Amino acid sequence: MKRERAYVDNRRNKILEIMKTNPKVRVDELAKIFDVSLITIRRDLQFLEDKKLLIRFYGGATYNKVEETKEDELNMYKTLIAKYAASLVEDGDSLFINTSKNALEILKYVTCKNVTVITNNGKVLNMDYPEDISVILTGGEIRHPKDAMIGDFAIRNVQNIFPKKAFIGCSGISPVSGMTTEIAGEVKVNELMIKNATKEVYILADHTKIGKNSSFTSASIKEINHLITDEKAPVEVLNELKNLGVKIHQVHKGDF
Repeated sequence: MKRERAYVDNRRNKILEIMKTNPKVRVDELAKIFDVSLITIRRDLQFLEDKKLLIRFYGGATYNKVEETKEDELNMYKTLIAKYAASLVEDGDSLFINTSKNALEILKYVTCKNVTVITNNGKVLNMDYPEDISVILTGGEIRHPKDAMIGDFAIRNVQNIFPKKAFIGCSGISPVSGMTTEIAGEVKVNELMIKNATKEVYILADHTKIGKNSSFTSASIKEINHLITDEKAPVEVLNELKNLGVKIHQVHKGDF
């Protein structure tokens, strides 16, 4: 199942690569290139259109360059957020990092020594990080596509760990719902990571997540001391969060 999903994702990524040099493609041509049915290609194009990466027309599709520019900018801000978060790590720190892709990216930019990371993010197994970082996996039931480690086993392990800091990504953060996620199974682990960090808890959220209320609350605003976001975050929401006691850290283009 996992291998099949990887095959589909790879084909869709290759379709986008083709469209970067040939912005207009036809369904029948793509079906021949990938040796799959017309229905399969139509499904791929529908998926990519839902992601706003292309625009379909009868018999084919065109590349959505506007959306690509937005996506590139968003990725840039996420990288800046990760770099800023890494600058807050000190020699000898122990850290919680949850299943957030943005939070895990912090590891690439840590320059301190003797740092221990405890995470329920299985994707750490496939990434490169400095030798001075030691990684401890919480264990637990693996949930795809995030490779999240959740369930009773993960919870029992996390509840007995008390690191200095926590860097927690989210699906949304707002004055109303606090820090939220779309995955119910991740809530308890997030709660424990936030509760058990002995010094500081940092929530990572790019501007698209500020003011957004997702399905399940992992922490109320009262439990959140720090928010790392970017310069495009809505000012009115940030002001509300400040008034509720959250310290705002904003990254800007050109930082780092």
